[in-house]
Amino acid sequence: MKLNTIDPKLVVVTGAGSGIGRATALRFARMGSQVIVTDIDKDAALSTVALIQAEGRRAVATQLDVTDPHAWAGFARDVHADHGVPDVLVNNAGILVSGAFLDLEPEDWARQLDVNLLGVVYGCRSFGRLMIDEGQRGHIVNIASAAAFTPTPVMSAYSVSKAGVKMLSECLRLELAPKGVGVSAICPGVINTNIARHAVAVGVDPRLVERGQQLTEKIQALAERLPFSPMSPDLVARAVVRAIRYDLAVVPVRTEAWLGYFMLRLAPGVNRRMTQPLSMDRIQAVGELVFGRRAP
Repeated sequence: MKLNTIDPKLVVVTGAGSGIGRATALRFARMGSQVIVTDIDKDAALSTVALIQAEGRRAVATQLDVTDPHAWAGFARDVHADHGVPDVLVNNAGILVSGAFLDLEPEDWARQLDVNLLGVVYGCRSFGRLMIDEGQRGHIVNIASAAAFTPTPVMSAYSVSKAGVKMLSECLRLELAPKGVGVSAICPGVINTNIARHAVAVGVDPRLVERGQQLTEKIQALAERLPFSPMSPDLVARAVVRAIRYDLAVVPVRTEAWLGYFMLRLAPGVNRRMTQPLSMDRIQAVGELVFGRRAP
């Protein structure tokens, strides 16, 4: 750990239309940064920009499909031409594909890895090269997950994608540090975001998935009304800022993430057994018990 001297005047955040990305964009904007807000949903990106501008801060919105390397290349050129070289890139865009391994089709794996892993690869490549070629110090922050070091029997594709993001970050940290570019991986635990609402659950009755998503939305709404914020996306945004300030390699967020991080090192067998009882059959059974077999 060391004190970093980067002053983030220009920050790019992907998947910033909601959740962790929005919280991160807002935090940097409040610190005085100009923020380039990207999302595959242009309207969501514009909503985040509106929140930032309502506070008298600076931000612009751009639609970006992180799975398209050509879109990344064009986006990097446009940012450079219009705003200069970013001091910080936050690769946050991600989706969740869950399901038993034998139920997942090749297209499920492709969808998961294209967004969560290759989207990060393309971002690091486009802006990492720009930072280095311009001779400017910078920092790349990749949002991974506690799933990167806590295996489960029902999220193999998601866990592999996030473990890949963590390892990519650690490899790039070694490679880019001599060139003046820092790299950090943030590994959140359970955070109040929309990722579950838009998740793909393979092998589960779609009606139960819909009811489960409705229940998740109610829990999220309740959490937002609490006087404290135990699952706030801003916890991750603060971790992003801390990772840059102290040039941290891996930053778990929330107790369960720290527990998984240490258990992987101290007792990996116990770490695996903690989630072993999970299965799609049991999730289906619990869903039927809670919502009934004929979920409307």
